[in-house]
Amino acid sequence: MRSLGYLGAFLGGAVAGAVIGLLLAPEKGADTRTKITAAVDDFCKQHNIKLSRKEVNDLVDDIKEAAPEA
Repeated sequence: MRSLGYLGAFLGGAVAGAVIGLLLAPEKGADTRTKITAAVDDFCKQHNIKLSRKEVNDLVDDIKEAAPEA
């Protein structure tokens, strides 16, 4: 149950951070998505959360869809 709390907190923070980052970042969308994917991957490694690369990419895609067009 504890890992579920970490995952929920991470997802909430990731969505908020991604939206803010996408609004303020002057970079191309592909570059931004690559950075988000790397950040999610690093977080999961640090907290020993097992997500496949496909699950990480799906999460990044979900964040991209949730973010408003800039």
